[in-house]
Amino acid sequence: MLDQQEEQNSGFNANITTQGQDTGNPVTNVNIQIPQGGSNGVGVAGFVLALIALFLSWVPVFGWILWILGAILSIVGLFRVPRGLAIAGTVISFIDVIILIAVIGVIGGCAALML
Repeated sequence: MLDQQEEQNSGFNANITTQGQDTGNPVTNVNIQIPQGGSNGVGVAGFVLALIALFLSWVPVFGWILWILGAILSIVGLFRVPRGLAIAGTVISFIDVIILIAVIGVIGGCAALML
């Protein structure tokens, strides 16, 4: 006698096979397949660029380009799953914009003093 059941519960697949032997003791085999989590490449790229831009924010043009690319990719990554690194990249981008405003203010102040 061979009975098979298939269960699908929250993304997990379980195959349960029960096979009776001549001795009357059933043998049960359970095979569970756990789904692998996907990745959010856009969110990861946004996080990495935002993190690099945070350390290079004092470089006038290069840091700004990295910041804007990191911010855009992080915001796009917020609409994909998983969102963890995209959220972190967005937060780092907002911190970086404060630093960039300060750097632009310092550069503007120095330029005003030279006139």
